[in-house]
Amino acid sequence: MATSRRILGLVAHRVTTRAVSVGNDVTLEADLSLPDRATGVVMFAHGSGSSRHSPRNRQVARALQDRGLATVLLDLLTEDEERVDSRDGSYRFDIPLLAHRLSGAARWVSRQPVLGTLPLGLFGASTGAAAALIAAAGSPAVRAVVSRGGRVDLAGEALGAVRCPVLLLVGAHDEVVLRLNERALAALPRADLVVVPGATHLFEEPGTLEQVADHAATWFVSHLVAPAE
Repeated sequence: MATSRRILGLVAHRVTTRAVSVGNDVTLEADLSLPDRATGVVMFAHGSGSSRHSPRNRQVARALQDRGLATVLLDLLTEDEERVDSRDGSYRFDIPLLAHRLSGAARWVSRQPVLGTLPLGLFGASTGAAAALIAAAGSPAVRAVVSRGGRVDLAGEALGAVRCPVLLLVGAHDEVVLRLNERALAALPRADLVVVPGATHLFEEPGTLEQVADHAATWFVSHLVAPAE
């Protein structure tokens, strides 16, 4: 059965919503897309106040799917936690909790019949980038990380323990976050920094998010190479 269809010349990959058990009796929702003959899987960690429905992450995910990568867009909070967080912001900067959830989701991926055979990468936006880096520091299974406008400073001492290749993508006009990423670059053992011209924090300027998607896809394709069968 075909897993995708074409709309206006673009490939629209089939998406299924899955319940993801991350431990401690917590179940999160995730949107999974698995292209035919996928060569890797990338899990997305959204930023503060966002969710798996982030339009920016979804656009990047489509670019990865077009390059043969499976994607998992994950809610890092439960519905009850999201309601509380929308009122008082009590969860969005709880980076250890978010990293724990992401690590639990990575273990869930490893148990899935097809996904579990694929090399794993993490894509983090804003605070989600810090969670992704902490999760990568604690798991040799993570083969690559991409950060979009990441608050990588919130990963703290875990930066020095990240052994996989890391790509930091920052807008040229996102000055505070750019400085934070420049400092993190020195702490990360294997990292590159790409500054996207004309972009602010959310990459809302024409063409800038497309550059993010292209850089991310190239990075993951380069570093998530499935073993030959």
